[in-house]
This record gives sequence, structure tokens and C-alpha cells, in this order.
Amino acid sequence: MIDALREEEIVKKVGGRFKLSALIQKRLVALNQGARPLVDMSSDDKMEVVVEEILQDKIFLDADNTLRTIADEPQDGGGPPELDLTNL
Repeated sequence: MIDALREEEIVKKVGGRFKLSALIQKRLVALNQGARPLVDMSSDDKMEVVVEEILQDKIFLDADNTLRTIADEPQDGGGPPELDLTNL
């Protein structure tokens, strides 16, 4: 068993055991369908890859419990959206 799964840190990071389970399952499906790992590891064990992706904040579940990766996020540095207030 992967040691990180025994720790509460990963459970808290994701937001609970149910969310952790859902995230792992969804990412394993994506990897099995040909998605590329987001971490460099020498292991071929997909479960280890998923756990490392979670620990490195490379994958997460959004508010709709949809699997999201850092590649899905905008690369503009984040922060709040720019608002055009000139017409107010």
C-alpha cells in the first residue's frame, strides 16, 4: 500500500475521503485511457503516479467534482479576473 494514503494530510488536502476516492478513480480512468502523467516518476504503478500528482497539487476536483489538472488552469498567473469599470 502507498504510505501517503495512510496519512491524513492527503485526505485533508483533497477535502475528505470521499473526494480522495473519487479523484483517484477519475484520474486512474484518465491515465488508463492514455492521459500522460503530470509528474516524473520511475514507477509504472499508476496508483503511485496519481498519489504523487495529488501531493504535488497537479490534479484536483472542482466544485462540480470534475477532475481538473494544472494544465486546465489559465497560465496568466491567477488572481481575480480583470473588470472593465470604465462604463460605470
